Amino acid sequence: MADDALIVVSNLVKRFGPKVVLRGLEFTVKPGEFVALLGPNGAGKTTFLRILSSLSSPTLGRVRVAGHELPRQAAAVRQRLGVVSHLPLLYGDLTAEENLRFYGRMYGVAALERRITEVLALVGLAPRRRDLVRTFSRGMQQRLAIGRAIIHDPEVLLLDEPHTGLDQDACDMLDQILTQVAARGRTVVMTSHDLTRVEDLASRFDVLTRGSIRATTSRQDMPRDGLLAFYRRSLEAAKTDPGAAQ
Repeated sequence: MADDALIVVSNLVKRFGPKVVLRGLEFTVKPGEFVALLGPNGAGKTTFLRILSSLSSPTLGRVRVAGHELPRQAAAVRQRLGVVSHLPLLYGDLTAEENLRFYGRMYGVAALERRITEVLALVGLAPRRRDLVRTFSRGMQQRLAIGRAIIHDPEVLLLDEPHTGLDQDACDMLDQILTQVAARGRTVVMTSHDLTRVEDLASRFDVLTRGSIRATTSRQDMPRDGLLAFYRRSLEAAKTDPGAAQ
């Protein structure tokens, strides 16, 4: 295992009854990398992120995040993570600032009121800080969910299809937030079907299909014909791989 890696996954297997979703998956992320995890529906991307975020346990294999083993040291891992899933995990009858205050206290954030103001400004919700979250649009809730995820300034940010259901303006705002988070040296792992957007955001691109990472490239090593062509070739190669799951 790489000594300087922030996330190390070795021989990861996940089964749901007879169905094998992840098959011997290997995955290593260094501090400061922004990894876009790409793959078709049903490839296991959400399952994988749930394992990294300690919300699900592996069937077999080793998972280490920020120096801690999962699932044995899940509580310690959660302190180092920010997670944005398909659910915003917000309280609709609390205001934006009350939601951030709740999560900030849970994480023991120092100078919390100042941090709440910083995060609300970052996600573009400062003018709505005292409004109930149930009055927010889907895009505003997603922006606040990002704020919830970064309130404790985590080392690792995990995002599962964060652009889903957002309009153009909300997607652009989300991209600005992610760019700022990455610029601060935080590590990001994000699943996405929107290759156009992730091509401009991520520093590395991994293709997950048939239960494992089948191809990877960096922004610097991207083929001349671009990410979409790389992605399509990776899927086709996986189909003809005699070692791939059927």
